[in-house]
Amino acid sequence: GYSIVESIIIGIAMMFSSTIIGIKLLPTTALHHKHSGELMVGMLLMQDFLAILALLFVISGDISGQNLIPLGKTLLALPLLTLACFFVVKGILLPLFSRFDRISEYVFLLAIGWCLGISELAHYLGLSREIGAFIAGIAMATSPIAQFISLNLKSLRDFFLILFFFSLGSGFDLSLIPLIALPAAILAALMLSIKPWTYHRLLRSQSESEKLAWDIGFRLGQNSEFSLMIAYLAFSTGLIGTQASHLIQATAIITFLVSSYIVVFNFP
Repeated sequence: GYSIVESIIIGIAMMFSSTIIGIKLLPTTALHHKHSGELMVGMLLMQDFLAILALLFVISGDISGQNLIPLGKTLLALPLLTLACFFVVKGILLPLFSRFDRISEYVFLLAIGWCLGISELAHYLGLSREIGAFIAGIAMATSPIAQFISLNLKSLRDFFLILFFFSLGSGFDLSLIPLIALPAAILAALMLSIKPWTYHRLLRSQSESEKLAWDIGFRLGQNSEFSLMIAYLAFSTGLIGTQASHLIQATAIITFLVSSYIVVFNFP
């Protein structure tokens, strides 16, 4: 009973898997250096880039692509911001990090200031703050000091992850549950069934082992935090209604919970 545009947006939101949950549930850093860890992180990173493109269409407010002017502006702003970020990191940030790398507080503040600054700049250019933060992080991840920065920001990152999921739950309108309970349950069951099987088939077609294919399939078997961003931005631009937005959110919440338990209890 949803409109064509709402159905397309819901479909787009179902495409991605959660980077947060996928990475958080990887066992110890040793797996990151193994083939399965590399494969999964690579797939998640590619999904993040695809999610950025999907967000650009949603931000333009024209999913059909008929009005190309707003979409053209966002598509132009993205590569310009990306190039600018990489040049600034190489020409300014890296020399600063190299000069003051012994002062951990300096590295901590400079990294946070960089990400928040680019996030706000992206918002000013008509992109979302999430896209700006993503670009800032990717640009800084290419630097030799990236591992040190990651370790310094770990506790702060974990704290904001808690806030992210808390804000997700607190912003949910419980009065809509009777309207979306059945569609959300069906959609979540479909995602939790189809995604692992699809990833399994695709990985097996690339000559990966049966065990590895199922392992990665179930680890990527949930919806993504990008699904929530798409729901929020699509609702704010008037592409979808409240019911469709909450359907995406409810499906994401269910798949986050169920998929996490499936992975924790069935995989190392």
